[in-house]
Amino acid sequence: MIRLLGVGKRYGDAAVLTGVDLEIRPGTVVGIVGTNGSGKSTLLRILAGLSRPSSGTVVGSPRVGYVPDRFPASTRMSALAYLRHLGRISGRPEVDPQVLLGRLALAGGPRTPLRQLSKGNAQKVGLAQALLTGPDLLVLDEPWSGLDPDAHDVLAEIMAETSARGASVVFTEHRDERAHAHAGEVYRLTAGVLRSASPSSVVVLRGAGELDLPGVLATGRDGDRVELTVAAERTDEVLLAALGRGWSVVRVDTPAVRS
Repeated sequence: MIRLLGVGKRYGDAAVLTGVDLEIRPGTVVGIVGTNGSGKSTLLRILAGLSRPSSGTVVGSPRVGYVPDRFPASTRMSALAYLRHLGRISGRPEVDPQVLLGRLALAGGPRTPLRQLSKGNAQKVGLAQALLTGPDLLVLDEPWSGLDPDAHDVLAEIMAETSARGASVVFTEHRDERAHAHAGEVYRLTAGVLRSASPSSVVVLRGAGELDLPGVLATGRDGDRVELTVAAERTDEVLLAALGRGWSVVRVDTPAVRS
């Protein structure tokens, strides 16, 4: 889908992101937790292709649906007219915008002018526009902000449906519990540095050569032994890949063993 390798972002002398490694696989829901100013929105803009990194590499170019933290809603157009206009521009809308707005229960109805909408209802229009073309990657910046409780449930359904059809979702959130409730993989961004916040396993292998395996969060080497920190849900995948490349398994510590 898309992979960030050693990605950094600077604005002048200020480092916003430092050495970010992140793989978004098809069908996954990924949560990024962090405080204001931690670099969450910058990371999402790079994933969405709206900003270029100052260093590192971005591999992959999926079709993206992006919802920013604050949706611009100053236009005189109605919500429905705006979405239909975007649909014509895209040339390939896959979802009826009126159906989307009905599902999200837009206050005032689909013909309400955008500039009259509250922040939460503007977010609903932003979500609808991101879904119009059936994106491969849905990127959501603080998507629950301002939404009413009923819309929270609809958003959760949309994220699950997106994952079920093989597309991916990346969202940012302040609260750990909400991120873990909705994401299969959770990362914490602190002062521009990204680390896994999901349960992990430790896999110790013996062998020679380079080892580039999916799902590995950190790597340490001691002679012919390599210690991998692996996202817990991907431990079996890493073990099979390592064995297939001729490596021997020395030890596997799962979260249950280490607790």
